[in-house]
Parts: sequence; structure tokens; C-alpha cells
Amino acid sequence: MILETERLALREMTQDDYPALCAILQDPEVMTAYEHAFSDEEVQRWLDQQIHRYRQDGFGLWAVLLKSTGDMIGQCGITMQGWDGQWVLEVGYLFRKDCWHKGYATEAAVACKQYAFQTLNADRVYSIIRDTNLPSQKVAMRNGMSICGQFVKHYYGVDMPHLVFCAAKEKDTHPQ
Repeated sequence: MILETERLALREMTQDDYPALCAILQDPEVMTAYEHAFSDEEVQRWLDQQIHRYRQDGFGLWAVLLKSTGDMIGQCGITMQGWDGQWVLEVGYLFRKDCWHKGYATEAAVACKQYAFQTLNADRVYSIIRDTNLPSQKVAMRNGMSICGQFVKHYYGVDMPHLVFCAAKEKDTHPQ
């Protein structure tokens, strides 16, 4: 396990997670911000990319397991994303539709932000969210982030305005 919260456990994804990942990435409603549900091949490329990130960066999007059942209900983690001419650490998340509105995304995202600050020693973390994705924006705000920029991504033949949310590591005001 990479991280644990009260209700969730986060770990690296493996090929065995492919069916659970399909349940997320092939749901058109879950994938609204991407303009399409993924094909089997796109899901496999996504999974391969995460496994590559674990080896290259030491982190990526992790499987989110519900501790009470062991089921993979989503993915959340940290990836390197380009923004404003630099590479930044982004906290990203995607969950099965039946797991929405239960606080899982916020719980996992908060843990990932703390992981970035404490384990990766990051000074700032970001979440890059499509401007129409209000639920994900609310998760970012509950994760202590505020809007610090915006830009347009060109993806799947569509211009997609995105908001950039960020949070800075709190300075230790009580040095030891």
C-alpha cells in the first residue's frame, strides 16, 4: 500500500486491475470530461502509462480500494503534467459512478496532496480540471486548492478550457 485513509487504501495498479479500470474508463458519464469512453485498447494504454510512471517517476495514478470490501472503486494519485512552461505535480482522480457523492474522491485527493508535500517534498501541488467538470472542481476546493490559472487543451478534436487549481505547502511556523 502506498497510502491509507479511514476508508480507502491506495496501491499501484497491476494488469489484474484491467477489468476494474474498464468499469471506470469505459463509462461514458464518468468520462464526460474526456469527450468519450475509452476503448479496450485505450484502457490498456492508460494502465501501461501508469505502470511506466511508477517506474519512471516513483508515483502515478494509484488504484483506490474500498477497505471494507477490497474492491477497486477508482484511481487517484500524482502525475507530472505540463502547465505554464513547466512540469508540475498534479493530483488527479477518477471514480466509478456508483461511488460518486460519498466523499471518496476528496478523501483520496487529500491523502495524495499530503503525500506530495510530505514524501515528495513538493512546495505546490495542482489539479487541472475541465471548466465544465464542477464535481471535480469541488473536490479540488475541498482539498484546499484555489484557481491559479487556466488554459485550453486540444484533445480528441475538441478545444477544452481547463482551470488550474493549486495549493501551497504550509510553512512550519514552529521549527524544532
